[in-house]
Amino acid sequence: MRNLAAQALLPVNTALAVALLVLLLAAATTAAVFRLAPDGSRGRARELLVAGVRASAQLAVVSLAIGWVVHHTPALFGFLLLMCAVAVRTAGRRVTPNGTWWWTVLPIAGPVVPVVTGLALAGLVPVRGVAMIPVAGILIGGALTATVLAGRRSLDELHTRLGEFEAGIALGLADRDARLEVIRPAASDALLPGLDQTRTVGLVTLPGAFVGMLLGGASPVLAGAVQLFVLIALMAVQAVAVALTVELVARGRLHREA
Repeated sequence: MRNLAAQALLPVNTALAVALLVLLLAAATTAAVFRLAPDGSRGRARELLVAGVRASAQLAVVSLAIGWVVHHTPALFGFLLLMCAVAVRTAGRRVTPNGTWWWTVLPIAGPVVPVVTGLALAGLVPVRGVAMIPVAGILIGGALTATVLAGRRSLDELHTRLGEFEAGIALGLADRDARLEVIRPAASDALLPGLDQTRTVGLVTLPGAFVGMLLGGASPVLAGAVQLFVLIALMAVQAVAVALTVELVARGRLHREA
């Protein structure tokens, strides 16, 4: 029954493969034609193509690996550690090209580890791959997005408004406080995607956790409760991730200097 329900939503066949290829090419072509890159080049089109191919390969490997990981607890924790490491590397290199990128481990692991640990200790998320991996993956992904947005916005703002930062120093503010005055308003925008997703859930979108539970045979009430839990936990993780990212930039730990 579950397979039939999933196939009714999105059948895995040749038509799906063709649709994915067409959509990926459409995305890359649009980015190339309109030069949707920071430097006005067509480089973003190549990134989109590579991302699509990588996603296909990675999901194929992960789909096979998860079938084994869910039955071995040590492998489960190893897989979670790998997820976190990839998120830190991805977020860090998006924020800065220098060696300070590794500081992004704090805003990503900082909120996710205690939340997942607390949920496991409370019995809300059993320590089994089939439950732990999706929940941890959603939270890590949310922390990654918030960290990238907050970090990039903070450092961009600090570069653009360098004069205001220097004026704050001249007025007697500490370096940290002067940076905070410049970067905090811009960095707070990193919370908007998660906030809007939560505010419009059920009215604009039906998120994956909700749809997945319905396809798995759960009642709409149970599916709604699980989705609400995911959204609230995600907002908490992202709020802490943004706060830690802002603090790292304000203290000069995360920067773009050579």
